[in-house]
Amino acid sequence: MPVYLLDEELWFPPVDEAMPDGLLAAGGDLGIERLLLAYRSGIFPWYNEEDPPLWWSPDPRFVLFPDELKVSKSMQQVIKKQEFEFRTDSAFEEVIRNCSEAKREGQPGTWITTDIMEAYTGLHHADYAHSAEAWKDGELAGGLYGVLLGRIFFGESMFSKVSNASKFAFINWVSLLKSKGIVLIDCQVYTKHLESLGARMISRRQYLAYLQAHCS
Repeated sequence: MPVYLLDEELWFPPVDEAMPDGLLAAGGDLGIERLLLAYRSGIFPWYNEEDPPLWWSPDPRFVLFPDELKVSKSMQQVIKKQEFEFRTDSAFEEVIRNCSEAKREGQPGTWITTDIMEAYTGLHHADYAHSAEAWKDGELAGGLYGVLLGRIFFGESMFSKVSNASKFAFINWVSLLKSKGIVLIDCQVYTKHLESLGARMISRRQYLAYLQAHCS
């Protein structure tokens, strides 16, 4: 199957035409309207700084259902002892910058480029992108950011400066989203870290059905 080349026109090809690894298209821009269209279509951007924007729709899709969140006994103790303070949207730009600087196993650099940071900061100012944060002694210790559309949250990246900080932020964020009626958290691609918290694979067809029903 071909990798579609996008231009200034606002569109995406059908996701079932993605390559086996999920790559669907290249090019286009990171404007708010294109990013929103991408998420509503089951697509997300992921690329290195030297590349054009690359758009992905993997099959299967790694997701977390809020009811399936797993909290280990050790994390229950961390939460009970109130080792961190949970906040939302109080330091979005600081969160995304820390995510861009976090070292990832097997990744020599970061996909969170300057363009990505500017684009998602724009989404944040438009009230689509949000951050969940763990604070300790008045300092940002960990957190995550992503996009909220309808009843689905699309997680993008997370970081920790202090052990358990990102887990603390994630667990509290999932609990908050659940209380607001969010039905699905998109984790995009597999990580052992999120699997330990209850995330699992579903087919792209199932995933798209959730988007159609809940991503207004």
